[in-house]
This record gives sequence, structure tokens and C-alpha cells, in this order.
Amino acid sequence: MNKEIIATDQAPAAVGPYSQGVRLGDFVFTAGQLGIIPGAKEFVGPDVEAQTRRALENVQAVLEAAGSCLEHVVKVTVFLQDMDEFSRMNGVYAEFFPENPPARSAVEVAALPLGGRVEIEAIAEVCDCAPGDEACACQCS
Repeated sequence: MNKEIIATDQAPAAVGPYSQGVRLGDFVFTAGQLGIIPGAKEFVGPDVEAQTRRALENVQAVLEAAGSCLEHVVKVTVFLQDMDEFSRMNGVYAEFFPENPPARSAVEVAALPLGGRVEIEAIAEVCDCAPGDEACACQCS
């Protein structure tokens, strides 16, 4: 299988020796995404809700650059700086996965890069819908 490196300016640029995402066969693996505004290198806000929303938008941008979308996500890992913020993160998370949510793990960590409140990574299947296929409910075709 060929490994394809995914990069998009719609998500924060990698700041180290890693890729925003990797496509391998029929799957896309995203790097952990913080709630950073693409191109600005700053957090969208200090609260976990705003950072969760932006982190998921960044995950979405990487997936779309790889030919997938949130509807094709099969596994998510959420890293929280403070597990007491789980319910606040979860409320925003539910907006992005309203039906048939993927498998998920959520763990508390001692610290996140740049002082973030939340970091999110995902694994998704590549969309196999034909462009304009009305039977496909995903956003990536």
C-alpha cells in the first residue's frame, strides 16, 4: 500500500516532524488537532468548548483534504487537560457526530502542547461515493 501524506492550509500546519494526516489504503489517520486557528498559531479561545469546536473543525479539514469526512470517522481519541471538562467537551462533540457516532476514547493527560485544553485525533474510512451521488449522505463527495 502507498502511504500518502495529507497537508492542508485549512488546518494548523504541523509544527514538528509529523504530518497533519496520512492516507493508507482506504483509511485516513489524522494527527491530534488542537483548537488552534489555522494560519494564526493561536487558540480560538481559552475555554474547552471553543477549543473542542475548532479542534473538530481542524480534524474535518484534514479528513476532507484526504477524501473523507466526519461521517466516515470510525474512531476518535480525545485528550483532555482536565477530565472535569468532559461534559462540556462532550456537548460540543455531539454536535459534530449527531447520529451513528464513532467509537471513542477520552483520557486526561498531564499537559497538552501550547497549553491547550483538548486535542482530538481521528481514524476515518475514505469516501467511496461518486461525486454528486444523492444516495450518499456524507459531505465529502
